[in-house]
Amino acid sequence: MSGRVGILKYGVAGNTYSIEKAIREAGGDSFLVTKPAQLEKADKLVIPGVGGFREAMTNLVAADMVEPLRCYDRPLLGICLGMQLLATVGFEHGETQGLDLTNAEVVPLNVKAITPHLGFKNIDVIKPNELLKGCHNEQFYFMHSYELVNFHDVTSTTTYDKHIFVSSVNKGNIYGVQFHPEKSREAGIKLFKNFLEL
Repeated sequence: MSGRVGILKYGVAGNTYSIEKAIREAGGDSFLVTKPAQLEKADKLVIPGVGGFREAMTNLVAADMVEPLRCYDRPLLGICLGMQLLATVGFEHGETQGLDLTNAEVVPLNVKAITPHLGFKNIDVIKPNELLKGCHNEQFYFMHSYELVNFHDVTSTTTYDKHIFVSSVNKGNIYGVQFHPEKSREAGIKLFKNFLEL
């Protein structure tokens, strides 16, 4: 394990305290990132996610964070909305450009069941990587009404109401998880330990 983890704080993200606590339990050290210059001090970066796609991107643009995030070349983990922001475009409350770090779009969860999708579910690892090491039999906590549609970078899927959706992605140094590891008990701590070891 090495380096400090920056946790991006951008107005709507929430859960920063829970993520800080989980990283600490995993043996890591973290700090909040609110300005582009602070990215240089982060050996790894987490983009939390609670809120809406459009509002989140508006806040990132206002904070001059978009280009610095696109240029970030160390391990980056997007959580829930944070994963969705990695997409090219999102369609929550209208069409909004994303960070374009993975070729994907964000659309309403394609189910007839109640949304948001809430609760613990297994992930089906279809393309193993270091972040998901030892996690294929674990349950993680989900809370979302939108899903990321991607055909190239999918590392795991999850099923809700017979609908299979993307639950994690990886493209180079970029990782994303639709679930909340900071709310996933021991499974989440295991994932954060993997992240610290990247």
